[in-house]
Amino acid sequence: MELDQYLVDVALDGKQAQLLLTEAEFDLVILDLMLPIINGYQVLSGIRTQRSSLPVLVLSGRATVEERVKVLDHGADDYLAKPFSFTELSARVRALLRRSADRVEIVLRVEDLELDRAERAVRRAGRRIDLTPREFALLEYLMRNAGQRVTRSMIIKHIWEFSLDTTTNVLDVYINYLRYKVDQDFEKKLIHTIRGVGYQLGGEEKPEATA
Repeated sequence: MELDQYLVDVALDGKQAQLLLTEAEFDLVILDLMLPIINGYQVLSGIRTQRSSLPVLVLSGRATVEERVKVLDHGADDYLAKPFSFTELSARVRALLRRSADRVEIVLRVEDLELDRAERAVRRAGRRIDLTPREFALLEYLMRNAGQRVTRSMIIKHIWEFSLDTTTNVLDVYINYLRYKVDQDFEKKLIHTIRGVGYQLGGEEKPEATA
């Protein structure tokens, strides 16, 4: 999935999956029913209790009609039987993300910059920009908060999920990657550094207020 520019977190068992779902926001869950410790049905029930609108694609080695009906009745949005092709998996993921467009905006636009969350595509002035999954997630977060200042800690919490210290320069490195790809060839720069605060995408960079 990372080849399609999705930022992916992996849980090796149902307990870990439940923990991840409480610690971070996800756009979609791909759920294997045969998880150890806590099975997929229990994880699915928990998702539907806590986050009823989160799209869930279930993977299972059982391809019977009864199994598909059971999975859908438990609240899954789609079902894919093993073995499957990754091409089909990608297509189903894109379809689920498009289907959820009424809950989350799929195409984000800031001036001449466009980010399509379903197709995992970024363009500026019609020209495609290739990003890594982490760069894509960072740009998406900045675009969701376009015109607003976002602090370093806010960005790190959302993109790296508490795994980085706020003093690390990893965020600065990724911001520089984005600047090179998004702003380098354009006269108007969209990514601004807000000194002592963090970053802002779009709008005009506002100077810090002085006493």
